[in-house]
Amino acid sequence: MTTQNKANQPAVVLLSGGLDSATTLAIAQAEGFTPFALSFRYGQRHNVELVAAQRVAQSQQVANHIIATIDLRAFGGSALTAEIDVPKGRSLDEMEHEIPVTYVPARNTIFLSFALAYAETINASDIFIGVNALDYSGYPDCRPEYIAAYERMANLATKAGVTGEQRLKIHTPLIALTKAQIIQRGLALGVNYSLTHSCYDPNEEGISCGRCDSCLLRLKGFAEAGAVDPVRYQNL
Repeated sequence: MTTQNKANQPAVVLLSGGLDSATTLAIAQAEGFTPFALSFRYGQRHNVELVAAQRVAQSQQVANHIIATIDLRAFGGSALTAEIDVPKGRSLDEMEHEIPVTYVPARNTIFLSFALAYAETINASDIFIGVNALDYSGYPDCRPEYIAAYERMANLATKAGVTGEQRLKIHTPLIALTKAQIIQRGLALGVNYSLTHSCYDPNEEGISCGRCDSCLLRLKGFAEAGAVDPVRYQNL
């Protein structure tokens, strides 16, 4: 469909508070959608990202912002939801060739399922998620084949899909972009990256560590984009 046909149509945008999701939100708005933001309090150790998500949602004036509460600490299995150290100072080669302990089992599947339910209740046929298959930390649920499979399943899973009222589309506008390209796109759309938070292991004041995978990829992206990262870091 063209951008014109999408004017004012509702779309669910998964909003973590990081730079990828903030950029994805701006893209959804630029394409003419009315965004309904969805964030999660899932027991993550970097809970400060929800404060960032609220800032971004307010700044970009979403139609509504829901923070759903689930507790993935019940399962653990990740450095983000259990007493497991967050890796620091890893090389880009290490990030690209192994799935790190910051991977949260089935997280995107869980998040997309909530987004699917939300979309059906607001008569939305579109979901936006800021997954990326280039500059990412090896997560299996960020790959194009995963998203394509989920979209096929989603259209079999709801009343709206079965009755033909809805043909769900999962938009992944960042999936083939480098982190630098994402940042450049966001800056062109006016995203205020000082409102975002990406660190997996911030201190008690919410200041980013500068050494976890997420911080390193973010800093690399800003450097390659020729821009200055506006957030504070503990070690820089």
